[in-house]
Amino acid sequence: MRAYTLTHLSDAVLLRSLTALVAQDCATTAALLAHIAEVDARKLYLPAGYPSMHAYCIDELRLSDDAAYKRIQAARAARQFPALLTALAEGRLHLAAVCLLAPHLTPENAGELLAAVVHRRKSDIEQMLARRFPRLEERPAMIRALPATSFPPNAQLAPGQVATHTELVGALAPGQVEALAPRPEGALLLSERFALQLSIGKGTHDKLRYAQALLSHAVPSGDVTQVLDRALDALIGQLEKRKFADTKKPRPAQHSNVNKRHVPAHVKRAVWERDHGQCTFVSASGHRCEGRRFLEFDHVDPVARGGRATAECIRLRCRAHNQYEAERTFGAGFMIEKRDRARRAANESRARAVARDAAETRASAAAREQTRDVVAGLRELGFRADEARRAAEFSATLHGATLEGRVRAALKFLCRKPASTTESGRAWGVST
Repeated sequence: MRAYTLTHLSDAVLLRSLTALVAQDCATTAALLAHIAEVDARKLYLPAGYPSMHAYCIDELRLSDDAAYKRIQAARAARQFPALLTALAEGRLHLAAVCLLAPHLTPENAGELLAAVVHRRKSDIEQMLARRFPRLEERPAMIRALPATSFPPNAQLAPGQVATHTELVGALAPGQVEALAPRPEGALLLSERFALQLSIGKGTHDKLRYAQALLSHAVPSGDVTQVLDRALDALIGQLEKRKFADTKKPRPAQHSNVNKRHVPAHVKRAVWERDHGQCTFVSASGHRCEGRRFLEFDHVDPVARGGRATAECIRLRCRAHNQYEAERTFGAGFMIEKRDRARRAANESRARAVARDAAETRASAAAREQTRDVVAGLRELGFRADEARRAAEFSATLHGATLEGRVRAALKFLCRKPASTTESGRAWGVST
């Protein structure tokens, strides 16, 4: 306790000690970020049983969510731009400055931005970045726990209303807000409640209003909380069915699929129930990964080595530990090359799709332009607008025809009308 009692220090000594501790803290922060960056780069959180560096910092290093997020963000930026660590250690930058700079740093502007924020306050840096990198301000979604609140036993809470300016502000409807009286005897204590704050677009707002209307018989008040709860129930049911084939009336097991990587529905249901929807990786120290996001059905024995898709041979793994296990089995180099090939194939497929869409767009634009030219030519020859339009639309069905051929076909369409489109094409000698 003596170490934290400083009343015996003189003013001069106290100030010198404080300055020294701040300098020490800057150096320690820089060293901490360097360690976080290296552990993150080596993915050492995976063998320790954590799906991400963020989870490792929270559960293993006992950092808060906010502290972990900021330090990981700063560490990744500092690994790419080491000058940040030097500036931190020397006290020319603070952690908040590094976090603000991180999204905007590039090899071209790093030196300039770093020099511009030396010894600057957070508010000054925010203003400088806002001027240099203007963007549409969006309010981030936020969920926070509410403190326990007391209400009278028979009190009826006013329903949440949807704001007309497309922002879900929840809370109480206008005119229904009442001051809460002191807690009477026997009042109910409401706990485990959370405040949800977010901005929504017009499309989402319209869907919410429509859902309120559809639920008006079951939820006459239109209470947003009840609507959201029912919507999540429906969504979760769909996702569970898609993710692990959850159903009240499962079909008999079928084994006709020849794809060795295919996992049958009854196996998915059994594995999900057995593993409780959680990654099953266990570290050497006995820590089981708590990951529940990006879960995948993993073969205990790789398919390439004869692994079978049975409940005993399938397990749940988060994507990070699934990849980690594959690297341990086949080697990191092999998996990196395999992922690169898959990435290149996906990029080539997307490029082909974009080129195909562009070609179709150009062809469609050319066809529309030809149709306009045919209509204009027929109008100059004295045909009515409706006649010219019908003839031009018919000529557009003759794919591959030139403009001259389409005009000729349109004229013959107006002069004679054969029984069918195919017959008319043959009669006019136009290639289809």
